[in-house]
Amino acid sequence: MKKLIVISAVVFALFGCAHVISEDILQEANRQISFAQLRKEPRAYQGKTVLLGGVIVDTTNKKEGTLLEVYQTDTNSRGKPINLDVSGGRFLALYEGLLEKEIYRKGRRVTIAGTVQGEQVLKLGQMDYRYPYIIIKDIHLWEKQESIRYEPYPWAPWGPWWHPWYPRYPWHDPYWRYW
Repeated sequence: MKKLIVISAVVFALFGCAHVISEDILQEANRQISFAQLRKEPRAYQGKTVLLGGVIVDTTNKKEGTLLEVYQTDTNSRGKPINLDVSGGRFLALYEGLLEKEIYRKGRRVTIAGTVQGEQVLKLGQMDYRYPYIIIKDIHLWEKQESIRYEPYPWAPWGPWWHPWYPRYPWHDPYWRYW
């Protein structure tokens, strides 16, 4: 019985922290290439497979596939984009097929594994911006996180002073100072 518990705990630990990108592409990817290096010299890493995470800025369906403009963020051990307020810049990722624009829309988090093709210079506002350009091999769209609304007193929708067992003093109201 102890052996079964230990084995199941190990299996849950391994699969609970599994990366979202497929194992064969993960083995092929060069994790030593940082986004700062890629952004500085994208042509030096041409043909290499990289792992990047970020937030979609724009989605464009083209003849050759769907082009995602993504601002890069750090990722956790599973590949999930974190620290959304910190970015090393933007990159372009082409999926050779159709991705629904309403699903892969602005603000959604993605993790991408792809082959570096070089760079592309496009207008970003009024300036020319050098984007690292990647062909997507594997992509994971993260579930949209809804914010949870917390009530100040979940067990008392009108506040604690309305309950018969609670003393009725005005300072139990969080806004009593404004009466």
